[in-house]
Amino acid sequence: MGTVFSFDVRGGEPAAIQAALAEAVIQLHRVDEVFSTYREDSQISRLADGELTVEECDPEVAEVLGLCAEAERLSDGWFSTRYEGRLDPTGLVKGWSTERVARLLTAAGASGVNVNGGGDVQLCGVPGPHRPWRVGVADPLRPGSLAAVVSAAGADELAVATSGTAERGAHIVDPRTGRSAVTDLVAVTVVGPSLTWADAWATAAFAMGSRQALDWLESLPDVDALLITAGNEVRCTGGLAQRLG
Repeated sequence: MGTVFSFDVRGGEPAAIQAALAEAVIQLHRVDEVFSTYREDSQISRLADGELTVEECDPEVAEVLGLCAEAERLSDGWFSTRYEGRLDPTGLVKGWSTERVARLLTAAGASGVNVNGGGDVQLCGVPGPHRPWRVGVADPLRPGSLAAVVSAAGADELAVATSGTAERGAHIVDPRTGRSAVTDLVAVTVVGPSLTWADAWATAAFAMGSRQALDWLESLPDVDALLITAGNEVRCTGGLAQRLG
């Protein structure tokens, strides 16, 4: 998927965890093979070209496209599976696949799981007794510094996803124009239980701009967010303070 994945897994029976880790890596490579828009022979590329139907693809394709349709509906079209007129569900795939392998490791008996997919994180359980997972949110305007630290205290599952221009430049598209999104934002970090949705919501919120995005994010259940503008203005949802630590 053009990025680095890392795993921090605590507890569980070693052989079972090793087997689950091996399966997780296989699954992530398979996701890349199926969903990569850079591979002409991927199922998603062949689907976009009309060479395959959804029914002829792996079942995960229909699952992801269904999730994308729901994300588009809930974001009033600000999340989109179209890029330059072609099918492109990659705004949701990375979060979905990261969350999926995190749950695989939990099911194998791990007491604490931290899967990081290119800076977007799915957390499950705890790293140790009386110690929650903590995730640093990079400051896009001050490289090497943190804008905040999110704590998973009191949560069995927590996801942290960021969309912005600091790492990859202007890569987020405004679905209304088909061109790079021009907003006052440089980064949006979304916190919630599921990385599938946190990843999609961060992308949609960035395309909206800070004013509309903040109101929309406030309306979503179990979701909080931190928004940073190019003018170094920090805006956040009302419940975010309870997640910091």
